[in-house]
Order: sequence, then structure tokens, then C-alpha cells
Amino acid sequence: MKSNRIYLREALETDTTFFVELMNTQGWIEHIGDRNIKTDADALGYIQKSLIHSYTTNGFGLYIICLNETDKLIGMCGLVKRDTLDSPDLGFAILPDYEGLGYVFEASQLTLDFAKETLQLPEILAITSPTNIRSQNLLERLGFSVVSNNDYESEGEPLKKYSLNLSND
Repeated sequence: MKSNRIYLREALETDTTFFVELMNTQGWIEHIGDRNIKTDADALGYIQKSLIHSYTTNGFGLYIICLNETDKLIGMCGLVKRDTLDSPDLGFAILPDYEGLGYVFEASQLTLDFAKETLQLPEILAITSPTNIRSQNLLERLGFSVVSNNDYESEGEPLKKYSLNLSND
């Protein structure tokens, strides 16, 4: 999946240093939660158990956002299949130096096109913490609508739930 500025690729076992950096940013800890990924070994376990497992089991997952010009890894965007949701949900995160530059919007559009055209999914969900206004604004720009406020919980935290119908646009 590629746009003019970025491309998305599957995570590799050699991406551990990037994941340690990304998953310990203030934004990740505040809005996604501390996943206790502090070492390359922790990150390798996450890559194998969460990402690679999802690619092989579901045919999709979270992908690395890379800059076309330099191949630099700057974030993550893709689809997550949760046991607690009826449809896959859109997830994203980006390193602080690349926030606010439109990369997550581009990556999300690539992901949604993939979900619609390749996976032929009728609906994509998204969940955010109630305080994550930046992600909520992005989801609304992408065409998502709020399904419910604070009645969906993950790990005891109330979350905002969004939906995007892919079958009739």
C-alpha cells in the first residue's frame, strides 16, 4: 500500500528498536496504554504474537508507516481484529516528530481502501479514549461516525466507539 509520501508494510522481526521507541512515546502511553515493551526482546514478542500472528490468521493487521524517500519508520496503521468487537477496527500511532503532518490520515486512507477493495469488508470500527481529541477529529475527517460514547470498555476504561460503512460509498 503506497501513496505519494508513504508506504505501509508488514512488521518484521528486525523492527524491534522502532517498536520500543514508538510504544514508549507519551502519546502511546497516554492514549493506548503502557504495553510494557521496554526491550528489543519485549518488542520481538509483540511483533510475533500480535502483528505477524494477525497477518497469518486474519489476512490483515497493523502495518508500519514508512517514508517513501528514506524508508524511515515513522508510525503504525492498520486493522485490528478484537474478540470484543464485531468488525475489525482501525488503529494508528505515530512518532511525535511526525504528528500533525498528515501521515496518519494518508495511512488511514490506504488502510481503508485496502479494507474495502481487497478485504471487501462492509464496516470498519474505531475506538478512542474520550480524551484523545486528535484521533477523534481524524476519524471524523475520514468519515467515521460515533456509535456510542463511553459504553464500550477495554481493560476497564470507557472508550468512544466509531463506525464507517464501506459498502455504500
